[in-house]
Parts: sequence; C-alpha cells; structure tokens
Amino acid sequence: MRFGYREICLEHDTGARHPESPDRLRAIRETLSECDNVEYVAPDSATESDVSTVHDADYVSDVHEFCEEGGGNWDADTVAVEATWDAVMASAGLAQWAAKAALDSTSGNEVPFALGRPPGHHAVEDDAMGFCFINNAAVAAQHVIDRDLADRVAILDWDVHHGNGTQDMFYDREDVFYVSFHEEGLYPGTGGIGETGEGDAELTTLNAPFPAGCGDAEYMAALEEVVGPSLEAFDPDLLLVSAGFDAHEHDPISRMVVTTDGYGLMTDFLWELTEQIDAGLGFVLEGGYGLETLSDGVKMVHEVFDGHEPPTREWSVNDNGRSVIANLKEQGFPSIDSDDD
Repeated sequence: MRFGYREICLEHDTGARHPESPDRLRAIRETLSECDNVEYVAPDSATESDVSTVHDADYVSDVHEFCEEGGGNWDADTVAVEATWDAVMASAGLAQWAAKAALDSTSGNEVPFALGRPPGHHAVEDDAMGFCFINNAAVAAQHVIDRDLADRVAILDWDVHHGNGTQDMFYDREDVFYVSFHEEGLYPGTGGIGETGEGDAELTTLNAPFPAGCGDAEYMAALEEVVGPSLEAFDPDLLLVSAGFDAHEHDPISRMVVTTDGYGLMTDFLWELTEQIDAGLGFVLEGGYGLETLSDGVKMVHEVFDGHEPPTREWSVNDNGRSVIANLKEQGFPSIDSDDD
C-alpha cells in the first residue's frame, strides 16, 4: 500500500492522558516497518478553501484563530494546541490525496491509506467534537466531486462510533452514499437504522447500529447481504473507508468483538467489490485506541493488498446481529437473503 503521512500530525498534542495521542501514529509506523511493499508519501496540506466546501467558513476561521491563540479545550474531549491547525490541515490534505490516488490506483500495492490525525468523522459543518475538528473523509469526497474526478462517492465507516458529522454533511445528497457500522448506544448516540437519508437522497445513508458483542460474523453478514448489494446498485466511482479500529475485541473503549482477521476479511470483501464495480478504493484513518490492536489492524489491511488471505471460518450470526440486518432489509435497501433466512 501507499501510506500518506506527515510528521506535523505528531505535533497535535492532546495531553498525557488523552486516548487520541501521537503514539497512535508512532505505533502504526513501527508495526509497518515489519512489512514489505510499504511506501510513504507526504502530500500537501488542504487549504481553508478546501475544507470550507463542507464546513462553514466562519467555523474554519474560528478553529484557525483558536489554535493561533494557543488552543485549549474546545470541549471536554476535543483538545488543541497551536500546532493543531497545521495537523488538521495536513490530515485533510492526506485524505484528499487518498481519494485522488484511489481513483488512479491499478494494483493492490497502489491502494492509498491516509494516516492522519486528528480524526474527522465527528466534525459537523460548524463545530468540533469527539476529538475531531475537520471532517477529513468528507473533505476528500467533496474534493474529487468538485473536480469532476468522480460523480458518486461512497464512504464506509467501520469505526465503532457513528460518524455523525459525515452523515449530516451528506444526508440530503444523492451523490454520496454513507454507510456506518457502529456500536449501538455509544457516543455520540446517533446513527439509528431509520436514519436513511432525506428527500431524493432517501436510502443513501445506511446505519448498522450493532449491539455490544457483535463482531466478524455480524459485520461480514451485513456486508454480504445488504451493504454489498446497496453499493453495487449505487455504483460509486470511489469508495472511501473511514477506517477506525476501535471495534476490535481488545480495544479499551468499546464492547465489540471484531478480530484483526475480521478487518482483513472486510478489506478483502471491499477490494473484490470495488474491482467488480470498477471503483477506486482508499482508506482514511479514524479511531482506534489500543496501540497494538490499532497498529495490527492497519497492518492487516496492508497485508491483504500485499497478498495475504485472511482465514475464513464457519460462524453463525448472533440474534442481535441478525435483527439489525433484518431491519436494514425492511428499510428497502437492495439486499440478498442469507442461507438462514
């Protein structure tokens, strides 16, 4: 894979006890040093004009000023220092690069992964929250649409938290399909199954709020039975994965049980799907707060594109997961039946 990375992202200092720390990127880099066929690139930062395509321009100016004045606590969870502004703009630029590079990639070794921080999927049009200031994936999607590089973009968010910001920005848009797998009831409390889009954009938002205890079997069943058919029908030019790794069974802040191999299975599924529908595929880092599970997850994604085949096994979807998938089908999304329906 090609990894977008900028050292300035380490300068976003959230404090000694904050889970979204620079050590996240350091751990990923250290683990990737064990791998073959890893390439790093350092794309340009985004501009204020770029991020203002999805964010309110006054809000963007407020963030810039807040950082210039030394930062502090924007809210209880979302922290900035002076260098945060440059990290924010670098992270958005990394996501823009990933979107454009994905459209140009011709092999697994060219698939891009933007390793930026702070993450972005909670940032709404006019506010920061949940560790996020600028919505990197949203900036990237809008970037390629505005430049006529893509007519339709899909964003699949497998972070354990619902990407409320990404959903809000595209909720009434027919040209962006947003999918979220997340833990039911976890921060920020949004992302119900009935939130499916607005007006002509109905059924371009797909939320799978899985109860605690769901994992590989439930995620793969949702991909195979509902998400895959829905994305195939939407026919995007680009699929961006908002790749958080905090649904891992050993992540300290969630109760989901996705395994490292599970992330590999999802990656393999999405790679095969995008090849079938002739869409680009790129990844943008979101959450993940166990350093080992985070770095192992990123490594697994890379290894899939480097030829590794994650092991499959016999499993059964638990009743809670089956209920979520059944409810998604009832919403009217394109789907296929499972063997146990």
